[in-house]
Amino acid sequence: MIELESWSEEKRSAYLYRVVSDAESGTPRQVLFLELAAAADRQAAIWEEAMAAKGMAPPTAFLPDLRTRMVAALVRRLGARRLRGVLAAMKVRGMSLYTKADPGHGSTAAMDKETLRHRAVNGGGNLRAAVFGANDGLVSNASLILGVAGATSDGGVVLLSGIAGLLAGAFSMAAGEYVSVRSQREMYEYQIGLERDELEQYPAEEAAELALIFEGRGMEAGEARTLADRLIADPDKALDTLAREELGLNPDDLGSPWEAALSSFFAFSIGALVPLVPFFFSVGNTGLAVSVGLTALSLFGVGVAISLFTGRHAWLGGLRMLAIGAAAGGATYLIGKLLGVVVG
Repeated sequence: MIELESWSEEKRSAYLYRVVSDAESGTPRQVLFLELAAAADRQAAIWEEAMAAKGMAPPTAFLPDLRTRMVAALVRRLGARRLRGVLAAMKVRGMSLYTKADPGHGSTAAMDKETLRHRAVNGGGNLRAAVFGANDGLVSNASLILGVAGATSDGGVVLLSGIAGLLAGAFSMAAGEYVSVRSQREMYEYQIGLERDELEQYPAEEAAELALIFEGRGMEAGEARTLADRLIADPDKALDTLAREELGLNPDDLGSPWEAALSSFFAFSIGALVPLVPFFFSVGNTGLAVSVGLTALSLFGVGVAISLFTGRHAWLGGLRMLAIGAAAGGATYLIGKLLGVVVG
C-alpha cells in the first residue's frame, strides 16, 4: 500500500503548508508555502492515478491525524521557525528558509560560498562539543564536590560523591548524545528515502518544488528553475540538495552515534576529574583548597577556549566562565553547609 501511504504523506504536507502559510501571513513566504501546498496536492494526484491504475479506490478526502493537528496548533501558536525541525520530519519542505541567510538575488556562486561557509563552521563542531562537554563536567562535578564538602568534612564521602557524580554525569551525557545523533540520522535516512522514491516517481515535480524554494530565497524565477533542473539531472547531487534546501538538513552535520556518545563521555569525564583529583592524595581543607584552585584555573582556560567560538576577548571569556563557576560552586557550598548543620 505504498501508494496510499505516499498519498497520505503528500496530503498531510499540503495541509501543513497551508497552516504555515497562514502563520506567515503578510510575508513573502506566505505565497511560497501556498504554492508548495498546491505542488503537494499535484503530487498526491499522481499517487491517486497510480492507485486507480491498480484498481484501488483512491481516498475521497484527507483527514489529519492527531499528531498533524497538534503540530498545526503549535505552528499557529509558536510560528513555523520554532517548529522547523518537527515540520521537516513531517515532510514539510522549505525549512532551509529559516536556517540560512537569503542570498538576495544571488547567483549559484553566492550559494556555493554560503555552503562552503557553513561547512567551515561545522568543521569545528567536534572541538566545540568537546570544549562544552568538558565545561559541563567541570562545573557540575565541582559544584557537587563543594556542596558535599560544605556538608561534611569526611574526605571519603567527598571522594565517593565526586566519583559518583563523574560516572553518572558522563553516562548521562553519552546516552543523551547517542539518542540525539541516532534520532537525527534516522530522520535523515527516512526523509532521504522518501525523496529518493519521489525523485524516481516524478522528477519534474520535484524540480518545480525546489525551484519554488530557490525563488523564496530571492532568486529570479528563470534562474531558479534552470538551477533546479540542472541539480535534479544528477541523482546524487539532487538528493544532497533536496536534503539541504527542502528539508533544511545538512548531511555534513551527521556523525556516528557511538562516536558522539564516546566523545561526550570522555569530554565530560575529563572536566569532572579536575576538581576530584586532589581528593585522591589529600583530605580536609588542603584537598578542598587545591580542588578549588585547579577548578578556577580550568574554568578560566575553558572560558578562553570558548572565546574562540564566540569571538569575545579571551580574558573576558575566561573571567566570565570563572565568575559563573564561582557562583555555582559558592551557592552549592553554602547550601551544603546549611544542610550539614541542619542534618547534623
